[in-house]
Amino acid sequence: MRRQTRWMAALAVAGVSLLATACASTSESAPESAAEAAPEAAPESTTEGAAAEGRLAVAYENGLAVLDGETLEVVDRFETEEFTRLNPFGDGRTVVVTTSQGFQVLDTAEPALTDLVFDATTPGHVVIHEGKTVLFDDGTGTTTILDTDAFGGGYDGLPESETYVADAAHHGVSIVLDDGTLVTTVGDETARTGAVALHAHDDHWDEAASSDQCPGIHGEGTAAGEAVIFGCEDGALLFQDGAFTKLTAPDDYGRMGNAYVSETSPIVVGDYKSDPDAEGYLLNALTLVDTEAVTYEVVDLPDDVQFTYRDVARGPEDLAYILATDGRIHVLDPETGGLTDAFEVVAPWEGPAEWQDPHPAIKVSGDIAYVTEPAANAVHAVDLTTGETVASAELDAAPNELAIALG
Repeated sequence: MRRQTRWMAALAVAGVSLLATACASTSESAPESAAEAAPEAAPESTTEGAAAEGRLAVAYENGLAVLDGETLEVVDRFETEEFTRLNPFGDGRTVVVTTSQGFQVLDTAEPALTDLVFDATTPGHVVIHEGKTVLFDDGTGTTTILDTDAFGGGYDGLPESETYVADAAHHGVSIVLDDGTLVTTVGDETARTGAVALHAHDDHWDEAASSDQCPGIHGEGTAAGEAVIFGCEDGALLFQDGAFTKLTAPDDYGRMGNAYVSETSPIVVGDYKSDPDAEGYLLNALTLVDTEAVTYEVVDLPDDVQFTYRDVARGPEDLAYILATDGRIHVLDPETGGLTDAFEVVAPWEGPAEWQDPHPAIKVSGDIAYVTEPAANAVHAVDLTTGETVASAELDAAPNELAIALG
């Protein structure tokens, strides 16, 4: 049910401090606590270029596979560490594999798990926006900024990058906006408190705006008009038009940890948890943040529509698609907060004991949703305009992380 009260953002913009500096060098991360034998190699493929765009990378225990985006056939397999995370680089070909060594580069077109690694002690979030791909190292607080087309000339070496090092290491995230503004989280080993907006200037960064009004800041999303949203343990933090604004949750503890966005919609869909002591990683409510009206509200979902951080995505018509424990994809209209449809996709499932454990996930490219079903060692492609499952494939291991080589 939709909570009737619409919670307006505080009218006061979070405190802004100007011209403070921080040093720079030149060289979707673990979620929070309950708040949230290698297969044989496939034959080598020579498919490259446009025909390989939109391929999938699927991680499983001690390995990963590259799948064709239309047929879901396995193109190649690679051995890797026991647990890895996957993120698209944004060029239609490259996927970033987070390992104990850092951000390793996977070429899905060749395909090849290259030897190229962006060093990181604790590799975390990867954010793509306006031609920049930004890596965040939780272990050092280092933001690495790269051109999204950096591998256009091949994978002969690591491309040039720009870096910013936070005052203290923390589980964070950064994004670079169209005008070059770096918006990044603030925290240390004991707490995360907010975010700061920075402008590059010669050999340092100038602070343009900041806010310390976002306890437990986590996750990032960019809505229409470059409205950047972060989740807080008591609401959300919005950055737009050069300033931060705090939006307050209706509950004393109202944690939004992940933002699901469309850059053509002003409405952000976020996950929501109001009980800090709840066990497990299943959630049963969503937030709707209207970045134009600057409002924040909570939608309580039916009891059988439960999900984890992996199970919400935006898709056709800027709708939200929720892969729930009842095995169906539920369609939510962010404009109204109402559920409008549901598609049968996988068998009913239970929430994971640990967040890293394999459990169903959904990722969307165009009209197609890719869904993992670990209990069946399967991956499915679903046409979200019809609800029809258009392709399925059975793997030799339970799929865990999933990424689409988006361009």
